[in-house]
Amino acid sequence: MVKLDAITQEVLDKISEGFGQSGAFNLRQNGISLCHGDSEHIKIKKKEDKPGIDIFIDGTTIAEKVYIPVVVSVSGMTDLVYNDFYIEDGADVTIIAGCGIHNSGCNESRHDGIHTFHVGKNANVRYEEKHYGEGNGTGSRILNPVTNIELGENSVFTLDTVQIKGVDSTVRETNVSMDADAKLFVLERLMTDGEQKAESNIEVTMNGSGSAAQIISRSVGKGHSSQVFHPRAVGKNKCHAHIQCDSIIMDHAEVSSIPEIQAKHVDAAIIHEAAIGRINDEQLLKLRTLGMTEAEAENVIIENFLS
Repeated sequence: MVKLDAITQEVLDKISEGFGQSGAFNLRQNGISLCHGDSEHIKIKKKEDKPGIDIFIDGTTIAEKVYIPVVVSVSGMTDLVYNDFYIEDGADVTIIAGCGIHNSGCNESRHDGIHTFHVGKNANVRYEEKHYGEGNGTGSRILNPVTNIELGENSVFTLDTVQIKGVDSTVRETNVSMDADAKLFVLERLMTDGEQKAESNIEVTMNGSGSAAQIISRSVGKGHSSQVFHPRAVGKNKCHAHIQCDSIIMDHAEVSSIPEIQAKHVDAAIIHEAAIGRINDEQLLKLRTLGMTEAEAENVIIENFLS
């Protein structure tokens, strides 16, 4: 077992709850694989042609978890990694990722993770990803994830992403293609403050008959931060999709929501909704009557909104 320093452990506690050096896991720190392990049903191999790993999940995997967190704790570092997941027919697995940047210097620290999921038939996959930044340096903390998902017939994929705090800039690209009867559930939660910027682009293409997607985005913009959300659903067969974007705007923030739907089949049913607004005054007043300060009441409302 590799002994972790205090900073690494602190960041891991934020981004990868439950991580331990047992079962299937891979901890990447400052551009290298610090430690990793396999389980009976999940094998992790280092790529030979570029930075990253291949994760092989066999079809007999039932309710198992695999942890693949990333920690960047060196100021001025740019880390690029390619991770590919090969998930066999019938597998049931939860993948807990996440990236945390601790920057105490004056130079930009950045992590770009490109994750590609090859999901077989009748598989059930849950992918959890948390992003977090900390450190008292003036250098930026930048995270740019790319997530590519190929869903086989009758498979289910749940994508749960959270940007906790401290990330100065992020551009998230998510691309999903779906075969017949595949199901996709996306929950994206994000908070920005100060001068932070966030952009999220999601494109889901429903190729197979009976495929369905639900995309929910919830965000809070504070300070002078800016956010842009651009989810796009394309129906090429008999399918169903629902896009919902809800945002709370505060201070001098700017929030843009650009949901896009495109039907290329007569039986494609796609719905989009978007709402941006300030915190409800009645909710604030109710919490204030319970003895909370305005700031405490706002925090309670935001936490519940993003939960």
